[in-house]
Amino acid sequence: MKKLVALVMALMMVFSMSFGLAEESDLAYISNKGVLVVGITDFAPMDYKDADGNWIGFDADMAVAFAAVLGLDVEFVEIDWDNKILELNGKTVDCIWNGMTLTDEVKAAMETGKPYMNNAQIVVVKADVADNYQTVESLADLTFAVEAGSAGEAVATELGLKVTPVTAQADALMEVAAGTSDAAIIDSLMAAAMVGEGTGYANLTYTVGLNSEEYGVGFRKGSDMAEAFNLFLDAAIESGVIDEVAAEYGVQAALIK
Repeated sequence: MKKLVALVMALMMVFSMSFGLAEESDLAYISNKGVLVVGITDFAPMDYKDADGNWIGFDADMAVAFAAVLGLDVEFVEIDWDNKILELNGKTVDCIWNGMTLTDEVKAAMETGKPYMNNAQIVVVKADVADNYQTVESLADLTFAVEAGSAGEAVATELGLKVTPVTAQADALMEVAAGTSDAAIIDSLMAAAMVGEGTGYANLTYTVGLNSEEYGVGFRKGSDMAEAFNLFLDAAIESGVIDEVAAEYGVQAALIK
C-alpha cells in the first residue's frame, strides 16, 4: 500500500524530532527491545489469522504500521482477555490492540489513546427463533455466553442477565451454534463479519443492540506510547491510510475521525 509506506516514512522523521527518549520512558523501553508486543484475541475483523497463519485484520494492520513508524518489529500474542491488565502491567505485552472498549475500568488501569472506532454490544441468537428476541425485555429468561472480562459480560451483568463466561467471543458464538447457550453478546463489528448468510454461522443472526461504545488502544498507565499513538492516528486519518485499511475489512462506517 503506497500511502502506508509514505505515512511510515514521513512519521519516522516526525517521531525522531518529537520524542526525546528518557531512559525511564515506556517508549524507550520498547525501542530498546526492538519489538512492539501486541496483546490480542482471535477477533475478526480486527485481529485474526489468514490461511498461512499470519495475523491480519484492521487492528493488526494498523499495529504493524504503528510499529514500523517507530522503527520496530511487531509480535502478536494471544491473551486471555480477562487478564489483559495483568498482561500489560507484567510486561508480557506492550499494548492491548484488539477492538477494546474504552470502559471506565480500562481507562483507570491503562494509558489509552484517542478512540478510533464506534461499536456496540449486540445479541446473537439462532435465526429460527430471532423473532422472539427483539427487545431487551424479551431476553430475561435466556442464558448468554459472553467473553470473560469483556464489555459484553459487563452489559449482561448490568441488565441482570444469566451469563456463562467463555474464553473468547468466538467461543461464545460456538456455544450458541451448539445449543449449549441460548444467546451470546458480542461486538457488533464481529457479528457483522461472522454471523449470517455467507459466514461460518449462517444459522445465527443478531437482534438487539444493547449499548454504544468506542474502541481504543491501551498502554501501561503513564506510558508515553499513548502520545505516540495519537500522533500516528492523526496522521493516518489525515493521509487517508486509515480509510484504506478500514475499507479492506469492511469497517469504514464505524471509524471515528
